[in-house]
Amino acid sequence: MVLAQLGGSISRALQQMSNATIIDEKVLNECLNEITRALLQADVQFKLVRDMSTNIKKIVNLEDLAAGHNKRRIIQQAVYNELCKILDPGKPAFTLKKGKPSVVMFVGLQGSGKTTTCTKYAYHHQKRGWKPALVCADTFRAGAFDQLKQNATKAKIPFYGSYTESDPMKIAVDGVETFKKENCDLIIVDTSGRHKQEAALFEEMRQVSEATKPDLVIFVMDSSIGQAAFDQAQAFRQSVAVGAVIITKMDGHAKGGGALSAVAATKSPIIFIGTGEHMDEFEVFDVKPFVSRLLGMGDLSGLVNKIQDVVPMDQQPELLQKLSEGHFTLRIMYEQFQNMLKMGPLGQVFSMLPGFSAEMMPQGREKESQAKFKRYMTMMDSMTDEGNTNPKILTESRIMRIARGSGRLVHEVMEMLEEYKRLAKIFSKMKGLKIPKKGDMSSLSRNMNAQNMSKVLPPQMLKQIGGMGGLQNLMKQMGSAKDMMGMFGGGGGGE
Repeated sequence: MVLAQLGGSISRALQQMSNATIIDEKVLNECLNEITRALLQADVQFKLVRDMSTNIKKIVNLEDLAAGHNKRRIIQQAVYNELCKILDPGKPAFTLKKGKPSVVMFVGLQGSGKTTTCTKYAYHHQKRGWKPALVCADTFRAGAFDQLKQNATKAKIPFYGSYTESDPMKIAVDGVETFKKENCDLIIVDTSGRHKQEAALFEEMRQVSEATKPDLVIFVMDSSIGQAAFDQAQAFRQSVAVGAVIITKMDGHAKGGGALSAVAATKSPIIFIGTGEHMDEFEVFDVKPFVSRLLGMGDLSGLVNKIQDVVPMDQQPELLQKLSEGHFTLRIMYEQFQNMLKMGPLGQVFSMLPGFSAEMMPQGREKESQAKFKRYMTMMDSMTDEGNTNPKILTESRIMRIARGSGRLVHEVMEMLEEYKRLAKIFSKMKGLKIPKKGDMSSLSRNMNAQNMSKVLPPQMLKQIGGMGGLQNLMKQMGSAKDMMGMFGGGGGGE
């Protein structure tokens, strides 16, 4: 997950402050020093960090706060608000409209991941009902058209380009016209990059921009360049009307904070961040949920959106009904593994749960978990419908046949069945849970009290939250999704 180390450091600083018996000037300063150190290590600009610390001290005047005030909450909210201020340029990006053709032009230096990001952007919108198309106007880099063609074919997105035409303006104009005639409502133009900022690059960008008249220009930036991002973003913005920014390679770069904060300072909103090479490792960037996750406060509305993206609405009540009746089959386990894989990297999902940080899901462990899901699903594919519905019939000979059919070892099939038993035991505790009628979430929240939740949560997870007391605090804080997000100024992970 994005900036896991930074999020973990800030969360620990706030947690240490919360553990203090009395919150005085010394405790506040220690907390702010830790947060300052973490932000500077993530390469956030010194001036922004210094201003943030000064502002928090002004807001949290310990002497003026009456005894009844919750100082911890006031400090936490002040940290949240100041981090949002650093990352929010205060204006939204251009809003695309379905059914109406929009031209989006991508600009950036060579090596920033621009061509891959074009396809990710198209794929993201295609999944949400748009009809995207890609135009390769990069005639500078050898192999640019081949790369775009390969990416587009894999994602089943129409594309346009030429091996013989050397004029990027002609390709861009012809491509845009072609796809407008085909009623595409999102036409993405990939332009040339260079190894460094130079006059020829900016001149070509201006010409392509004038010829295609894009509705939105997106600047793609490599997060690993840190504070150098500020000058780079400013130079591009002075040459073309940059309306939004996408930051790439956010997986595992300590300097990501510099890129995030520098771009926000140029007043161009960040709309997406790339968190890996795969097509689905691409996150909508929304300041409030992002900061909420960074502070370990989760993003339940974003998690609900992710779940609704992968589990059709009409299937959700049916699944809850089965679980409430105590039915948990291997087929349900298969479907849930499938849904987890569709939701993208597990670290991202994990960080959306309040009380957890992405640090708890190390990169190696995440890949290991995904590989395990796929391995188990292969074994279940080798089983009969009867076996998937009723695992009790799985005799030793059947287990050996499943191992042979899936190309796995017998002990691996046994391990998968042990995992099923473990999950079945957890889900059996949901038996009797009243399923809310459509639109009635109050009955669900009444069932979701700390006592019921403690039965379902694995012991190590309960320990991480801080035991029963920590869970009660978390449930109080959640109250309802509205109350929880309201504490942090609202917000939901959407488009």
